Amino acid sequence: MSKTNRYDVAVIGAGVFGAWTAWHLARRGKRVLLADAYGPGNARASSAGESRIIRMGYGADELYTRWSVRSLAQWREFFAAVGQRLFHETGVLWLAGKEDVRVRQAAEVLSRCGVAFQELTRTELEKRYPQVGLDGITKGLLELHSGALMARRAVAAVAEDARRLGVDYRVARIAEPRGSGVIPTVTDTSGSQMEAEHFVFACGAWLGKLFPEILGERIFPTRQEVFFFGVPAGDARFAPPALPTWLFQEDEIYGMPDLESRGLKIALDRHGERVDPDTQSRLATAKGAEEARRFVEERFPALRGAPIVETRVCQYENTWNGDFLIDRHPGIENVWFVGGGSGHGFKHGPAVGQYVAERISGGGAEEKRFSLESKQTVQQRAVF
Repeated sequence: MSKTNRYDVAVIGAGVFGAWTAWHLARRGKRVLLADAYGPGNARASSAGESRIIRMGYGADELYTRWSVRSLAQWREFFAAVGQRLFHETGVLWLAGKEDVRVRQAAEVLSRCGVAFQELTRTELEKRYPQVGLDGITKGLLELHSGALMARRAVAAVAEDARRLGVDYRVARIAEPRGSGVIPTVTDTSGSQMEAEHFVFACGAWLGKLFPEILGERIFPTRQEVFFFGVPAGDARFAPPALPTWLFQEDEIYGMPDLESRGLKIALDRHGERVDPDTQSRLATAKGAEEARRFVEERFPALRGAPIVETRVCQYENTWNGDFLIDRHPGIENVWFVGGGSGHGFKHGPAVGQYVAERISGGGAEEKRFSLESKQTVQQRAVF
C-alpha cells in the first residue's frame, strides 16, 4: 500500500457540500484533500444537473432563511471573483392556493431578515404573468433578488477554485472507515491510504451505503425526474424577465424559466421511490413525462403540445424530516458526516461549508437540528 502525505482534513465527496467545505477549510489555511469517486458535478451526483433554485423563503423556518441569505451573498461574491455568470436573478415566485399559511409565514420571516419581496394579489398576478394559468391560485409572493444557480458548472467552479487555493484533488472511491476513537487513515478501493487528522464524508446518496449500520435507515435516496419543455420559436414569455422561477407547494411541483435556451424546467418536489444511486435507471419514465405534461398544459396553456427537449433523473438524499445531517461519527471522533441536503440543500453549500470548517476548527456553535441523534428512521418531511 502507498501512503500520501498527511492532511489536516480529507473531504470525501466533491458535491456542493464537499466542495464548499474544502474551499472554506483552504481559506483557513488548512491542508486539504478533496476526493470523489466520479468527479465534481458528475452525472450521478445529487449536485449535478443544469440548475437549482436559490430562494430565501422557508415558511416559518428562520434558520434556513438566514442560511440562504448568507449563502446567496457568498455565491454572488464567488462568481464575481472567478468571472463566471452562474447565478440568474430571475426572482422566485411563491404561489398560494386556499392554504396560504406557509406563504404568510414566509413573508413574516423575510421581513425580519431584510429580504426584499412583493406580495401580489390574484389580480396583480394575472396582469403581470398572463402566460401562467392561475386556477386555484389566490395570491403570490415574489422574492425579488432570488433565482437560479447553474448547478453542475457551479460545483466544478468551486472545486477548481479550491485547487487554486491549494486543495489536492483525487479521483478515488473510499471504503467504510474502520476502527474507533481517532483513526489515522482511510483506504480507497484500490488499497491506497489517505492520512489526515479529520475525515469529512460528504457523499450524498452514498452515505447510507458507506455507513450502513449507522445511516442505512437514516438517509433516504429517492428517484427524482426532471423535464424540460421546448418553448415556441420567437416566444420570450417563458424566459426571464417575463417569467420568474416559481413554486406551488399544493401541486408539489416547481419550475424555472427558459434559462440559457434549455427550455422550461418542470420537476416534482414530492419524494419518489427509494433507490440505489449506483444502480437506478437514469432514464425518465413515460408516467413521469405524462404527469409533467398535464401540469404544463394546466399552468402554461400556450405550451400545450410542446416537445420535451431534455430529461434528467437524479436523486434526493434526505434525512427523515429534511434537516441536514452534520455531525461526528458516533464511534470515530475524527470522522464527520455531512449530508441530508437534497431537495433544498444545494443553495446552502457556502453556509454548510463554512459551518463545517468552523466546527472542525473548534469554533462556531453547534446546531442541534443537524445532529445524528435527532435523525429518525421513518420519513416525515417537515423542511420544504
